[in-house]
Amino acid sequence: MIAIDLHTHSEGSPDGGLRLRDYARMLASGTLQAIAITDHDDILFAQSVQESLGDQIIVGEEISTREGELIGLFLNERIAPGLSARETVETIKAQNGLVYVPHPFETVRKGISKQTLDGIAKLVDIVEVHNGRAIFQNRGSLAQKWAEENHKATAASSDAHGRRGWGKTFSVITEMPRQSTLVELLKSAELSRGTVGLRGALYPKQNRLKRRHS
Repeated sequence: MIAIDLHTHSEGSPDGGLRLRDYARMLASGTLQAIAITDHDDILFAQSVQESLGDQIIVGEEISTREGELIGLFLNERIAPGLSARETVETIKAQNGLVYVPHPFETVRKGISKQTLDGIAKLVDIVEVHNGRAIFQNRGSLAQKWAEENHKATAASSDAHGRRGWGKTFSVITEMPRQSTLVELLKSAELSRGTVGLRGALYPKQNRLKRRHS
């Protein structure tokens, strides 16, 4: 069985703190066998980690659209922020990437609204129905309902921004994923619905403060 976390933030994100050695440690631990690095509006760090650690690392990007955040998985090129949600998903598809919807319907964070999600439904591949950082606001049940109504694959991911945020929230699939197989594998996945804990939830703010004072 393969445990996969499809939403993590490295030091390549302004608020992320995971380093190459942290990703190496995650894979060496045996807790996770595949990890997506989904930094905010950038893929350079993800590409460098994939070069070091191999295809157990998936290159992704959490993209700031005008209507909220969307993730592209299996990307080859950075997607610029500031596009509409539709333009963003079309750009992901043009790269043969997968469209992953993180923390939909949240307002504390930049989740996209139901109206926006309905408008791009045909292009969505995976819906995040459990986010490990959804401590202060949790719309997972609404995300699950939408995914079921629209026949979408679902995932649980940590949204880890630091060392204590990973290893409790992930999806369990039956084989190592490829771009062409991940969606089908997730349709029968078991989801581990843990949380990053309060410390893990505060990592983004702490990481931004550290950078400001460094």
